[in-house]
Amino acid sequence: MYDPTQLRTFLSVAQTLSFTQAARRLGLRQSTVSQHVRRLEDATGRQLFTRDTHSVELTEDGEAMLGFARRILDVHEQAAQFFTGTRLRGRLRFGASEDFVLTRLPEILERFRYEHPEVDLELTVELSGTLHEKLAAGELDLVLAKRRPKDPRGELVWHDELVWIGAQGLRLDPGRPVPLIVYPPPGITRELALRALERRGRAWRIVCTSGSLNGLIAAARAGLGVMVHARGMIPPGLVRMPDRAELPEPGQVDFVVAHGRRRPSAQGAARALAAAILSGGDRLHRTGRQAR
Repeated sequence: MYDPTQLRTFLSVAQTLSFTQAARRLGLRQSTVSQHVRRLEDATGRQLFTRDTHSVELTEDGEAMLGFARRILDVHEQAAQFFTGTRLRGRLRFGASEDFVLTRLPEILERFRYEHPEVDLELTVELSGTLHEKLAAGELDLVLAKRRPKDPRGELVWHDELVWIGAQGLRLDPGRPVPLIVYPPPGITRELALRALERRGRAWRIVCTSGSLNGLIAAARAGLGVMVHARGMIPPGLVRMPDRAELPEPGQVDFVVAHGRRRPSAQGAARALAAAILSGGDRLHRTGRQAR
């Protein structure tokens, strides 16, 4: 009833909230992406997206289809692997940024290890900037991380808005420097937060620096200050700062999977894990569209 090709296209649009970005990811024309989605909507008899010239959003039926699409594609992939008899082997050095500590990435990795038991998966958790440096140095085979604005490297998993977050009820004194909770250099959100404040001419002071997301969250929950974070991944216990805080827009961010220098022994495993992350990218939003 549901074509796997159309389901993959649907997932790409749902994760990027962009027909253009989905087309780039899939190597298709935008008109083909639209056609796939339209045919899937015809098959379900439901509208899966609301869209206009400026935005794309999932409908309630579209949100429901996310879970169904993942399960259908998972079973399709399992059947293909069973009957082709392909077994991946080798050592795969995978890096994931701190952003994914509180998401369902462990579920994706657990499933990957179950399906490819002969792959030796080595996980490195670091800042996005550090992971890209390690990738360029040949120390990693695949990374899942943020990328800097206008950086063309990597395959888009999803695009998100950056927002200021802090403890519920936190008030900022407009006459005093903004208290910042940040990653150390080369943290990408640190760089974007400082750049946004400097453009606005707003004074700031760093009240907490930590290379651990849990450390940043603890400081923010204690009311020490504010931090920049992806809108779709706001941690529990923290909220988006209200407009009255008069904080400048920190911009937007892309989460990508990027391949390193191709080691023949790691290529197959890297492609398989990248495909698993891309197909399950919406699982990496801890709070999803409720955080918007």
